Amino acid sequence: MISSTFHAVVYNPLYNGLIFLVDHIPSHDVGIAIVLLTILVRLVVYPLSKRAIQSQIAMKKAVPAVEELKKKYKKNSPEQTQAVFAFYKEHDIHPFAGLGLMLVQLPILIALYWIFAMGGLPHLNEAVLYSFVPRPETVNMMFLGVIDVGAKHNIVLAILTVATQMIYSRLSMGPRAGKTAVEESLSNDMAKSFDLQVRYMLPLVIGFVVYVVAAAAPLYYVTSNLFMIAQEYLAGRRFYDKKAQ
Repeated sequence: MISSTFHAVVYNPLYNGLIFLVDHIPSHDVGIAIVLLTILVRLVVYPLSKRAIQSQIAMKKAVPAVEELKKKYKKNSPEQTQAVFAFYKEHDIHPFAGLGLMLVQLPILIALYWIFAMGGLPHLNEAVLYSFVPRPETVNMMFLGVIDVGAKHNIVLAILTVATQMIYSRLSMGPRAGKTAVEESLSNDMAKSFDLQVRYMLPLVIGFVVYVVAAAAPLYYVTSNLFMIAQEYLAGRRFYDKKAQ
């Protein structure tokens, strides 16, 4: 059931979209097709991305108020949690908006892995191609004539994945705060640990994963990260400017 749903909703549309782009690109470059497909996917999920950015900005602005609530209910953790989430709800802040955005990418990466690991390219998988999708006469697996998108262990793309993921984390989460006081609560210590893991450990883990799979995956990830970095910067600046006006 899960496999059939995954193929119908994610794998098949992604594969057909990729083949459609490969056919229409003069050089039939699969790498360029992946870049274009990534941009199209980012445009489709733009409303979700925008909401996540707005929530991140709102949460940063709400830090002083949230800290006051934590001080007020510091002796009662359940009430503290309820008060914080009630504050978020009252001000239409969605603290988990970014999680949905991350989950969207996972099935796409899995689908890309299957496309290149299970024989979807360079040979066409006629079984999943829609009847209206044109079949390219040739399939060029060399991205810009340099990178074989079907080959594994591309260290350059893996490094770019780590670098762009770190930059995106830096932009989306903001600069790290200074050293905290000794009196900090356990929740703050856990938050600090989570912050470090997202900023540094997660990019390294992602970098290792994309290094051991086909280069198509890190190419997708780098393109996606660059798109989100540009969106984060432009959208974030726009929101702040509106507040300042």
